Amino acid sequence: MDVRIQAIHFEISDKLTDFINKKVERIARRKPAITDVEVTLKVVKPETALNKDVTIVVMVPQHDDVVASKVADTFEEGVDLALEAVERQLEKYKDKK
Repeated sequence: MDVRIQAIHFEISDKLTDFINKKVERIARRKPAITDVEVTLKVVKPETALNKDVTIVVMVPQHDDVVASKVADTFEEGVDLALEAVERQLEKYKDKK
């Protein structure tokens, strides 16, 4: 599985990178068919509350890409919320089989 993290217009810290990788690995263990995960982090202007935008795209063979986008106060919170949405979408794939 390939995890790509893209931070738009800011430098991402190692701590945040490790946090994202750990969370993505947890989902990949439950759904081994996942081939790629793209995480895009963006700070929405102006600098106010709820200005961290997280978009996660999960690629699963023989299925449409699973996409979740969330806005939160922190990137960690946004990643958690977006991955919860991804998990719910992946459960729908399981139900269809």
